[in-house]
Amino acid sequence: MTGEIALRLAGVFGLVALGAWMAGRGWIATTGAGLTGARRAGRWLTTLVFVGLLPALLFRTAARIDLAAMPWSALAAYFVPTLALMGIVIAVAARHASAPAEPAARGVAAVFGNTAQLGIPVITALHGEAGLAVHLAIVSVHAIVLLVPATVWAEVALARSAAIPSAGRLRSAGRLLGGIVRQSVVHPVVLPVLAGLAWNLAGGALAAPVDDALRVAGIAALPLCLVLLGVSLAEGGVARLAGPDVRALASVKLFVLPAIVWAVAAGGFGLQGTVLAVLVLAAALPSGVNALLFAQRYETAVAATAATVVGSTIAYGLTVPLWAWALGRAA
Repeated sequence: MTGEIALRLAGVFGLVALGAWMAGRGWIATTGAGLTGARRAGRWLTTLVFVGLLPALLFRTAARIDLAAMPWSALAAYFVPTLALMGIVIAVAARHASAPAEPAARGVAAVFGNTAQLGIPVITALHGEAGLAVHLAIVSVHAIVLLVPATVWAEVALARSAAIPSAGRLRSAGRLLGGIVRQSVVHPVVLPVLAGLAWNLAGGALAAPVDDALRVAGIAALPLCLVLLGVSLAEGGVARLAGPDVRALASVKLFVLPAIVWAVAAGGFGLQGTVLAVLVLAAALPSGVNALLFAQRYETAVAATAATVVGSTIAYGLTVPLWAWALGRAA
């Protein structure tokens, strides 16, 4: 297991280093004044990932979910405490936020795990095909369940911050509600998910060429996300790896979330054995790069989120053996 995880981490940090190197050479940037060539490249790449490649991945995932075969009790045991914890983090962050969408970005960073690139090899190595089947159910709806409510919260916060008080309170409230609904639905995260679910429920099948194109787009999204992560770190994230906000978010992701999922899954749903172990190990994964995409989309807490992704991934090499040992002792 150690060797496979090390190889996966080497690939991850290789792409992160590539992005940092490109930023250091002045070839790409996501922050800074003026629309320089590097800034254009950063904006183009972020738009390509968030508006083009990621929606393709989300639509394909939603359209292909086997709703009848989903282990609903295991999913509930994982996502109920995860959503609750994200809500708590958002509520706490809202007290000190400097931007409307910042609490949502911090909430996503605290609970959104690297379920694919690290989760799949770890679960397979520890629990084989039986464990992988449970984990893939989590992976299939992970982004949908976590990013949609976070996006809605961010859009509501932005709409409220832009609202102008007026004498016609009913009309203002109606316009505000309409704007919230429109911005929450017509969104590169929410819209492809809703469209994919509608396609799924209607019994539609993806033609082979379309499915292949969407699959390739999804595959392309992840390495580009990692390159953007390196760019963000080069622009200030590395210096914040030891910051108190980064330590807090990483601790929530690596320790608090798996502990809560363990308690809810075992105590509330009566799950045990392989299913319980997979849920806990999935919750113990480090923050995923989609958290950074979310922060970049709303241009808030980008450096802290980038540092949380990298910091939690580095620490994961030390924390995952602890969780695996604890689960083994409890079995």
